[in-house]
Amino acid sequence: MLVLVVHWEANPGSEAEVVETFSKLAAESRKEPGCRQYVAHQHRENARQFLVYEVYDNEAALQAHRDSAHFKQYAVGDLPRLGNRLQADLYNPLN
Repeated sequence: MLVLVVHWEANPGSEAEVVETFSKLAAESRKEPGCRQYVAHQHRENARQFLVYEVYDNEAALQAHRDSAHFKQYAVGDLPRLGNRLQADLYNPLN
């Protein structure tokens, strides 16, 4: 199992569209067989800041996610015009 944590910042005024896009991406991603969890979060005080927490069975499941049509549409196509990915880190759970 592996965890991907992504920090993301919306362009000013794009917050609502980012929420909508992440909601669509999360709903489709959760349908993937190797995706155990996909949750997008919006910062409580700074609405432009987002954190995405993803859990996959393995590297192959993560790659399948990146190869999916919904990832290409939302993460590669739509989100870059709405803001910027600040950081993305992969983690191995300890247990």
